[in-house]
Amino acid sequence: MQIDTIIHYFLPKHDKFYNLFEDVSRLLIDATKLLAQFPSCDGGLAPSLARQIKSLEHQADALTHTIFGEVNATFVTPFDREDIHELASKLDDIMDYIDGSASRFVLYKVNANDEYIVQLITILGKSVESVSKGVAQLKNFGKSDDIQAILKDINSYENEADDVFARGVANLFENEKDVIRLIKLKEIYVGLETATDRCEDVANVLEAILIKHT
Repeated sequence: MQIDTIIHYFLPKHDKFYNLFEDVSRLLIDATKLLAQFPSCDGGLAPSLARQIKSLEHQADALTHTIFGEVNATFVTPFDREDIHELASKLDDIMDYIDGSASRFVLYKVNANDEYIVQLITILGKSVESVSKGVAQLKNFGKSDDIQAILKDINSYENEADDVFARGVANLFENEKDVIRLIKLKEIYVGLETATDRCEDVANVLEAILIKHT
């Protein structure tokens, strides 16, 4: 076998990494759309929504493990192995917090139609959409202006979520007389706000990759 044939055999099909990351980001979008149904659904539908999100979380886990396996099996990767691993882990973290929030709605038996919950879920949905756009740009990192605009949006959503979280917690301490309900709602606020924080973590990884490859 000629040496150039051997080299060609071992060179990666970069699309497999890009496609896997895009598959994960699509699952995140699907999960946030399900999460957005909690505030308007009756209590009977909540367990079904949580189960659907749990299924998406399992699919995301499987894709994450596939990415890790491809990193170990690929001779040359499209960007640093550490960045691939970090990006996959941070995307998985977002799904974990979405899943955790859905589970709390069911376990705590709280009415999710709370204005701060609605706002946090809405912001998270927008942030996840931007994350998906950023991941889709991995194969086009020459267009740095487009990517920077997406990263700026994600940062803006994280700041917005921080503000809503702070106002929501302040409102709880000011007006909620049921201490148990206060604790339950605060935990849900934390989970949703942290999911948005993890979106910013993804943006930071994308920015690091951008800096190295432009």
